[in-house]
Amino acid sequence: MPKLVASAVVIAVLVALAVSLNPGPEEHRAKIREVVAQRSPVAGLLGLGALTAFTSTYHPLVVASYTTANGRTLSIGAFGAVFVLDSAAPD
Repeated sequence: MPKLVASAVVIAVLVALAVSLNPGPEEHRAKIREVVAQRSPVAGLLGLGALTAFTSTYHPLVVASYTTANGRTLSIGAFGAVFVLDSAAPD
């Protein structure tokens, strides 16, 4: 029984951390701008990363989140980290 209680406490702490560290829309948009500019300096100069980030839609999932634009998933985030997918780069 003590192992069950300890496991429940650990799971509750992890869920609480995930909820509190879930990246917000501005964190996603900043990361998209940064990554697009790194992947394509020309796109960075033209501001395509900012445009892509501006047109993205933020979707919170309580413990994680993601952004989409034009039906494509641009970024995913959880535990304070945001990862930009390859599809975020301008075509």
